[in-house]
Amino acid sequence: MDTLNILYLVGAVLIFASIMASTLSARLGVPLLLLFLVVGMLAGEEGILGIEFSQYEIANFVGQAALACILLDGGLRTSVKSFRVGLKPAITLATWGVIATVMILGVFTTWLLDVDWRFGLLLAAIVGSTDAAAVFSLLRNGGVKLNDRVQATLELESGANDPLAILLVTGLIALNVDPAGQTALGFLGLLLQQLSFGLGMGLFFGYFLSRLLPKIHLAEGMYAILILSAGLAVFAATNLLGGSGFLAVFVAGILIGNHKVRSTEHVMRVMDSFAWLSQAVLFVVLGLLVTPSNVLDVWPYSVAIAAFMILVARPIAVYTSVLPFKFKSREIGFISWVGLRGAVPITLAMLPVIAGVDNAFMLFDIAFGVVVLSLVLQGTTIPFMANLFKVRIPNNKDPKEEHEVWVSDRASITLYEFEVKLGAFAIGRHPRDISTRISPEGIHVFALVRGQQILAINEDTKLKFGDSVWYAMSGDYAGQIADVFNDTTLDRRAIDDFYGDWKLSPSVKLKDVPFFSDRMKSESLEDSLNTKNMWEQTVAEYIKDSLKMAPVAGDTVAINEEWLLVIKEVDDQGRLRTIGLKQLEAPAVA
Repeated sequence: MDTLNILYLVGAVLIFASIMASTLSARLGVPLLLLFLVVGMLAGEEGILGIEFSQYEIANFVGQAALACILLDGGLRTSVKSFRVGLKPAITLATWGVIATVMILGVFTTWLLDVDWRFGLLLAAIVGSTDAAAVFSLLRNGGVKLNDRVQATLELESGANDPLAILLVTGLIALNVDPAGQTALGFLGLLLQQLSFGLGMGLFFGYFLSRLLPKIHLAEGMYAILILSAGLAVFAATNLLGGSGFLAVFVAGILIGNHKVRSTEHVMRVMDSFAWLSQAVLFVVLGLLVTPSNVLDVWPYSVAIAAFMILVARPIAVYTSVLPFKFKSREIGFISWVGLRGAVPITLAMLPVIAGVDNAFMLFDIAFGVVVLSLVLQGTTIPFMANLFKVRIPNNKDPKEEHEVWVSDRASITLYEFEVKLGAFAIGRHPRDISTRISPEGIHVFALVRGQQILAINEDTKLKFGDSVWYAMSGDYAGQIADVFNDTTLDRRAIDDFYGDWKLSPSVKLKDVPFFSDRMKSESLEDSLNTKNMWEQTVAEYIKDSLKMAPVAGDTVAINEEWLLVIKEVDDQGRLRTIGLKQLEAPAVA
């Protein structure tokens, strides 16, 4: 009994310490997942607690279950609208991108370690795919707002590339153990089986579960447990049938999360906790499993492989994958940099150890070092790189809090909290005046909070700096309300610098924009004939013809060397809503 209680105590303390360490993550600029790893290492055999843990089978069991939970939660939070801009490039990255990375990195590791090519390819395959846990955590909780094309591509890639990575590792393990028994045709057949079964099971059970949820009535906390258990069942069943359980659970999550009903909101709320717990447990266990001195022994190899992967293999794979989709060079550069490695490579590195591959422990130690370097170098520099590659867009339209309240099984109202910032347009105005000007029927004042107390609203109520107003909305007005509450001088200047000082309607013709009339008059007859069709186009038509790809907020299109169009808002159907007009101080660079 004492042993059991000690296990409970140690496990609870480790998780508690990991969560408390998360409060340092934002202050230090260190990825939260890395702190979880550090807690596990400090508790390990060469750490403070000296816990000896070398059970790779148990760690693999924990890793598979945790990753399934993380992918399920990631799928639940992946909007179908992201498919419009990110699906095709993400699929290419999850297939050809992984293969290209493994091939290029495999040649390098074979030369660097002076080993058989099968062993070199196995190491490359282990670290060759991006990690869903790391990508979801750092992109969604990192405080950086990226343009939708880049964010959707990275998230969908990380959720979809696990099947191929696992298959490559499994196949290369077999090739190392029994080279004579493997054929290229058998490998391709297994790949098709993994993808088709995984996709089919995910679509079938995702559709079934999304239709089941509104038909049953449970206590709020039970919905998430139901979906989690069903998701793990789909994961295990798909694996037993020879498919990719990771792909199946991710696809099932997407279908469930995009079929909004009352119970979906309960699922999302609790699944967030499950996903964080899974990440904490997984990374603490992986930290316990590793022996730091062994990692340091192969550290030079980890540094060389990580550097080559980040600076050579990943950029080549990304460039050849997304170039056909008309991505801009700066977007390709950022996607290349954010090829985050995390729990998946370490989990995959356990498989050669379990299978008894020669020098498998060296593989594990090198892979662990590569993951640590990836989290440190790539994870901590996401804000800097987003600014450097100009894929970051102003984050001024988000409410402080957002809660969905379901009033029936299929109808909901969303509550948004907006805080009055210094210098905001809302100061000195009645909260109802603000909502009435935007939408008299779609927005209603729910509550006004001042000094941590709910304030009764009367005809003389005027908003002050620091007030929080809750609005109930049945439409998409959050961005317009946020403009009124967040419109500080500093924020306004930053937004104007990004989008320009003027707003244009997508339906206005270019020739009708006052700034361009003088330009048209000054054109020669030959120039006028060449640009006639351009000036007759609407702003939306000109942008879409120039981009030749699905538009997202932050995309830019040059009119000439003096004027630039910047997309500010795009609706869920991909229609342009607001366009910024920006005057350039210097000639635009293509």
